[in-house]
Amino acid sequence: MFQATKLKRLIFFLLADTIIFIVSIYIAYLLRFSGNIPEIYYQGLFITMIFLVGLKLSFMWMFKIYKVPWRFFGLNEARKIFLAHICATVIFSVIYFIIQDYLKPYPQSVVSIDLLISCLMVGALRISKRMFLDFSNKPHKGEPCIVFGATTKAIHVLNGLKQGYLDFYAVGVVDGRSDLIGTYCDGFLVQDKDEIPAIIKEYNVKTAIIALALNQDDLQVVFDELTRYGIRDVKLFSLVEKDPIKDISIEDLLARKPKDLNPEIIANFLKDKVALVTGAGGSIGSEICKQCLKYGVKQLIMVEHSEFNLYKIAEDTHDSRTVSRLVNITNEQDFESIFEEFKPQIVIHAAAYKHVPLCELNPRSAVENNIVGTKNVIDFSKKHGVKKVVMISSDKAVRPTNIMGTTKRVCELYALNSNKQGVCEIVCVRFGNVLGSSGSVIPKFKAQIAANKPLSVTHPDITRYFMLTSEACQLVLQAASIAKGGELFVLDMGEPVKIVDLAKKMLLLSNKEHLGIEFVGLRTGEKLYEELLINKDDVQTKFESIFVTHSEPYDLELLNKQISELLTLKGDKVAAALKNIVPEFNHALNLKG
Repeated sequence: MFQATKLKRLIFFLLADTIIFIVSIYIAYLLRFSGNIPEIYYQGLFITMIFLVGLKLSFMWMFKIYKVPWRFFGLNEARKIFLAHICATVIFSVIYFIIQDYLKPYPQSVVSIDLLISCLMVGALRISKRMFLDFSNKPHKGEPCIVFGATTKAIHVLNGLKQGYLDFYAVGVVDGRSDLIGTYCDGFLVQDKDEIPAIIKEYNVKTAIIALALNQDDLQVVFDELTRYGIRDVKLFSLVEKDPIKDISIEDLLARKPKDLNPEIIANFLKDKVALVTGAGGSIGSEICKQCLKYGVKQLIMVEHSEFNLYKIAEDTHDSRTVSRLVNITNEQDFESIFEEFKPQIVIHAAAYKHVPLCELNPRSAVENNIVGTKNVIDFSKKHGVKKVVMISSDKAVRPTNIMGTTKRVCELYALNSNKQGVCEIVCVRFGNVLGSSGSVIPKFKAQIAANKPLSVTHPDITRYFMLTSEACQLVLQAASIAKGGELFVLDMGEPVKIVDLAKKMLLLSNKEHLGIEFVGLRTGEKLYEELLINKDDVQTKFESIFVTHSEPYDLELLNKQISELLTLKGDKVAAALKNIVPEFNHALNLKG
């Protein structure tokens, strides 16, 4: 059905343009000779028609004009039509000088006249349907909405609404910028945003579509304004998204969008390299894999011990450069064989147990997976000539209060004190929560909302740092690209977010505020506030979102001995042994209630 519609459109425009081109040339001759064409010029007229019609159709095809539907015709397409006509005219002028003996006498001005007439007629045909739809008084369908922002994006939104792509119709355009208020946007008088309550009252509006490119702070302000006025359904328009108009999400409101991401530097770091990623199917690891492929690695070795997670990332990437290995990094023999076979140049270590309560219940497993796994990554990388190792750490390693955070701090100590500058450069990158990662609070809240259950928050004052997964991973790779070895990088996560405020916003976005919030008490090992990632002693790199923090040296021989002793312990003895390695470890126990 869809292909048949495209074919019909193509045939229609080809026939219509052919007729227009013929008529245009004839009109150009009529204008040149004041409506009376001398018979002696008819031969030149017919030859001109043959060449110019063919050339115009060819260049229109080359500029892909025939792939543009009526509804998408705009200034860009008009520019292409003009360029196609210019090219056809230039080529015809060359042909004229070759065959001018067959055309004499020939009025050369008709070519310029034809160019103008033909452009106008072809453009008029394509805009005619748009004009008809814009000025037709069709009955409104769906619900009324307002468009926030008098921008070119707003024009796209309004055109889409007229075409019926959403079950809404616009009743007004509002903006907060004084220089735009009182102007017109696609036929709508732009009103001050303070007029929103009046528009809501007159038309019973419940939906607003934001047609502005806003950073996270400004988007939060606009969202709060709209909801305060009584708007219950807020949508975002973006030309780069698969679905241009989508419901605003909690990720949109929390996303930081660092301004100093430099794709060129990341590409130079990864291009044509063999990279190995541990924990390749996890929230961080899977995004790291996608970024590695995006930035041009020669080969990507994806190591993962979860069959389902490895299957999923393999399906998501579906790239001939990837190799999937279902291996637990604590299995020394199998894991080392991967280094022997593929000889990676870059290793990005994302594998870790990170769920605080589960690590508290299973301290030995946390030690084996996090510490021994990291030790294997570092040791095999040094042994097999890996140029750079990037270990992904956590904000929970800062003055840790739980088993998970302490194991990550031990991993940092082992990695940073194993560094060999110029041989195997090992760096750590520490950051906070990523939005939507497995086991994090946002997917948990979404599941509770879907089940119509109250949102469970541990404490009214608990806060956390958040960043989009894709942006955090790009910053990790960017930090690695400037590393010399031995650095502990820290990502600027912005301001902490109160989890109770996050829960309220998610209920508001879901229009399920009636579900409410239930406070369940802090879990064992859980902090009320995560430590500030950036402090006054940290040194900013050339990127404003990446800092280098101080880390004390540690005797590697002693650390290896302490790790071996850890593996002989169980239960509470594990926590005591961890405190011997990390004196700042202050285990938070029995905090419920």
